[in-house]
Amino acid sequence: MTTFPKIGIRPTIDGRRRGIRESLEAQTMAMAHSVADLLAASLTYPDGTPVECVIADTTIGGVHEAALAKAKFDKEAICGTITVTPCWCYGSETMDMTRDIPHAIWGFNGTERPGAVYLAAVLAAHTQKGIPAFGIYGEDVQDADDTSIPADVAAKLIRFARGALAVGQMKNRSYLSIGSVAMGIGGSIVDADFFQDYLGMRNEYVDMSELVRRIDEGIYDPVEFERAFAWAKTNTPVGPDLYNEGAAGQFSAADKEAQLAFAVKMTLITRDLMSGSQRLSELGFEEEAGGHEAIAAGFQGQRQWTDHFPNGDYMEALLNSQYDWNGQHAPHILATENDALNGASMLFNYLLTNTPQIFADVRTYWSADAVQRVTGTTLSGKLAGGFLHLSNSGAQTLDATGAEKRDGQPAIKPYWEVTEAEAQENLARTRWIPANIGYFRGGGFSSNYVTEGGADGMPVTMTRLNLVRGVGPVLQIAEGYAVDLPANVFDTVNQRTDPGWPSTFFVPTLTGKGAFTSVYSVMNNWGANHGAISYGHIGADLITLAAMLRIPVNMHNVADAAIFRPRAWSSLGTSEPESADFRACSTFGPLYH
Repeated sequence: MTTFPKIGIRPTIDGRRRGIRESLEAQTMAMAHSVADLLAASLTYPDGTPVECVIADTTIGGVHEAALAKAKFDKEAICGTITVTPCWCYGSETMDMTRDIPHAIWGFNGTERPGAVYLAAVLAAHTQKGIPAFGIYGEDVQDADDTSIPADVAAKLIRFARGALAVGQMKNRSYLSIGSVAMGIGGSIVDADFFQDYLGMRNEYVDMSELVRRIDEGIYDPVEFERAFAWAKTNTPVGPDLYNEGAAGQFSAADKEAQLAFAVKMTLITRDLMSGSQRLSELGFEEEAGGHEAIAAGFQGQRQWTDHFPNGDYMEALLNSQYDWNGQHAPHILATENDALNGASMLFNYLLTNTPQIFADVRTYWSADAVQRVTGTTLSGKLAGGFLHLSNSGAQTLDATGAEKRDGQPAIKPYWEVTEAEAQENLARTRWIPANIGYFRGGGFSSNYVTEGGADGMPVTMTRLNLVRGVGPVLQIAEGYAVDLPANVFDTVNQRTDPGWPSTFFVPTLTGKGAFTSVYSVMNNWGANHGAISYGHIGADLITLAAMLRIPVNMHNVADAAIFRPRAWSSLGTSEPESADFRACSTFGPLYH
């Protein structure tokens, strides 16, 4: 059973006895419980269970009680703390000095004993000591006996906790590289210092030959394989051969069935490499049963593997999806071409949403003029400024077909919300196209579908981590919509690229500033060939998470009012938040360095 991290809640109080502290005990502890109730009702772990909070045993009026709370939290896998108070407290005596987890402080906005005074004082102490903390202060004054949490306060508490839980779930896990660098792609030159210093993760490595060894030596569950292969032949049948009809070396139907069996074995083995398998232990493979504690992984594939063996596209698509021969389950995060930076981007998105991710090439910008020229169609509505074609043969979750619905509109939902009918419809909308043997000499299959945007477009966020020499990691964020193309436009666009791959058509939300002055400028400023696309507009959550990890955001289209970073960031400039973000991340350094 997975053990998830928890949020620690610290009720701090004016330590003066003989009347003052006593009068505040009930109100202060009630604030702590109200925050715990809010988070449990608002947030879930990746298995769908409510988030857990741990409250200090007593209110904290001084350093002794702060130490007792710390001792309790150390036993409870606390990944972030929220300090709450309605009153003045002794800042440096009551603050949490833990340096490698995020901290937030909610100072009650009241006039009787205003928590805002403590909030300002303790945030200053955090900044001075180099332990950045998020400040939460409600806009409107509350009465002293008001036990409710205002909407603006609740939003920040939830945003902080969501980010802290993502930080906690990455810590001490691993990124597993299966293979090495794919075709010279920079993101697959895995930077262990980035994972260690910024994410608190270790790196694990196996050669792709490990898959061959396990296939040849039968190091997988043969009973599960038979069940999985039968399921695959029914639910993921080999589709039309769009590329290879009449080509020299075209595979026969028997060859393709053997490749499908091989792809299913790859799927089982890669899952076991990431997560381990008790069944392998029962079969006598004790060493292999342990797995690599991988919360994310990448498969190199091209070209050393794909020039000889079936490609990894089937495995990548299935593992990134939420339904297979074992029914519905949480997805795995597995990056195509071992692009570890896009894998980490997918991981950020997943931990903030509990939904599977689209891995795609940021492939082509189509302007309205270009569409008019080649199709004769004038684009309108969200498409009027053009669109980005996102497509990749590999790790694009099948949950992105648009078959899943929320309020009647296409969505991508956590696995526990996906109905059996929606899961089956995802499969029904997906074809499995034999690989172009000019590119993939060993064969294999790619999932093939088009993301349905619906009448209003499906809200999505595209993000990407990039490494900059001398700076470190930077994060790009683009909120927007997955949209439907007119049928004739789709037919033309699809034939001009790779018609056997899945496609998502994306329109970023424009702000008229910086990289978001046009759809073209978003494409032109994107930092790499890949992007990670998540359901929902989660840019503000990504900005908060990035600040916790000390990763600056170099490009985003999130409204200023939604940005929530530690208070220390404003000490480094308020008129140019993007520049202040770079300075703050440089000043305070990686979370785990």
